[in-house]
Amino acid sequence: MVAPTLSRRRQSWTLLIASTFAFTVCFMVWTMYGVIGVPIKQELGLSATEFGVLVSMPVLTGALLRLPIGMWTDQYGGRIVFFVLMLATVVPLWLVSHASEFWHFLVLGLFVGAAGGSVAVGAPYVARWFEKNQQGFAMGLFGVGNVGAAVTKFVAPALLVAYGWAIVPQVYAVSMLLMALLFWFFTYDDPSHLDTKVTWREQLAVMRDPKVWRYCQYYSIVFGAYVALALWMTQYYIGEFGLNIQTAALLAAAYSLPGGILRAVGGWLSDRYSAHKVTWWVLWVSWVCLFLLSYPATTYTVQTTEGPWTFTLAHNVWSFTILLFVLGTASAFGKASVFKYCSDDYPQNMGVVLGMVAMVGALAAFLLPIMFGALMDLTGIRSTAFMLLYGVVCVSLIWMYRTEVRRYDPLRDRMANGAATAPPAATAAPPAAR
Repeated sequence: MVAPTLSRRRQSWTLLIASTFAFTVCFMVWTMYGVIGVPIKQELGLSATEFGVLVSMPVLTGALLRLPIGMWTDQYGGRIVFFVLMLATVVPLWLVSHASEFWHFLVLGLFVGAAGGSVAVGAPYVARWFEKNQQGFAMGLFGVGNVGAAVTKFVAPALLVAYGWAIVPQVYAVSMLLMALLFWFFTYDDPSHLDTKVTWREQLAVMRDPKVWRYCQYYSIVFGAYVALALWMTQYYIGEFGLNIQTAALLAAAYSLPGGILRAVGGWLSDRYSAHKVTWWVLWVSWVCLFLLSYPATTYTVQTTEGPWTFTLAHNVWSFTILLFVLGTASAFGKASVFKYCSDDYPQNMGVVLGMVAMVGALAAFLLPIMFGALMDLTGIRSTAFMLLYGVVCVSLIWMYRTEVRRYDPLRDRMANGAATAPPAATAAPPAAR
């Protein structure tokens, strides 16, 4: 029940802050394998493809659960669904520290991955407590919880080096339990947000709308690629630049950190300038960054009048990290703008639409690390991961141009905003007949 002594505004901000912290812990858990997977890979002698499967396994469950979790949020309320979801991951997390075989980690990863479904409950839960012109910012601030991927890169390596990798899931299990309890005591219910009469078939009917699938495609880049690279970059830095795991994780956080913490800014920009404009520029910035990151280290020999001239084009660790930082910033803005699209177009079906979009984005996050590993095993070129993402961004740009940008009518837009206010001359009364 809503506490009668608290104002609605205070309740809104209290539950938003509590939900953001809860989402942060969930995201820490969801991306945990990206760090502890490195020593596990060495311990079990895994290939790059097997490593990709290992770090992707929690992502799979988080992806598949997002649609039903979004539907349950519409029916039963975000508070109870979020609370149960967090509690369900505590025991599997603790058991990860006792795993010893490859299949142990895969099975437990499926249960731990339930934490990844938290976005599908948290985003509609907090959005419904705010006015429409503030929903982009509210969901963006909630999405700052993505910074959990960066927190894992700071916390997990330090624990791993000091006590061994097995301590990490134990610490995370205790953290998740405490966070679940804090969330319950600092959040509220509002029965007016529930739709208990709607059936699942009626909820899923919105999936026939082509716009939903377009938003899914956008989210596969801004979120799916974000999670996949957050999982992949620590071992990428180790292999490409010869760094130790602590330094590699710290630099990899240059991508994860802005991808989470700046999401609230993306929500504010989407409220102010529209989800369309923000998403369009996000895709172009991503296109440029991925093009540059895709280029592998290459040695050229040019025949000159004074003999052959040989030089190498390759990223050093700093140019690579700067490009990752820019890409992470673009992803932060894009995650917020895609959710703003959904809240604007589907206010009554927000849970199921956000769940569907989030599910497809997370499925992309599941598939991409496996494809990264397979491409590297096949070609021996690490930057094929960025080549793959570059192709996906090209598809998104073409789709957005054909369905949105090409249909833009500047004159109609000016009329809608009151720029043309003079009545047409044809409406003037004709002179009286003599």
